[in-house]
Amino acid sequence: MNRSDFQQLADVRIDEAALLLVEGKYHGAYYLAGYAVECGLKACLAKLTDRHEFPPKPKSIHDYYSHEIDKLVKTAGLTTQRDADAATDPELEANWGIVKDWTEESRYERKTQAQAQQLIAAITDAAHGVLPWIKQRW
Repeated sequence: MNRSDFQQLADVRIDEAALLLVEGKYHGAYYLAGYAVECGLKACLAKLTDRHEFPPKPKSIHDYYSHEIDKLVKTAGLTTQRDADAATDPELEANWGIVKDWTEESRYERKTQAQAQQLIAAITDAAHGVLPWIKQRW
């Protein structure tokens, strides 16, 4: 997969999550919404690579394949920017606070309508959402 693939997949996953939410499939909506963020962050990681450069050290490669939102933010070199932007935008900060709690393990968890709606709203909010913020950097 390349950067463009991850960008497209982020959009597809958030669209699928929104459809599942409408259909009352809250568990799947929550799970796929989080994957949209993961794919967006992996697009940011892909932007950092150069096909002619020696690959990153093996230790950091593991972080590229992580499913942990905060680890992906850090590996993409976005922690300082995220924290600075969140410090001046309390709604963005709150949205990151919601999104950081998503884990790959959520696929095994039952989620309520409110939880799915809250996560999708935190991700998609046009002015303060996590995915629009990521898209400015991918």
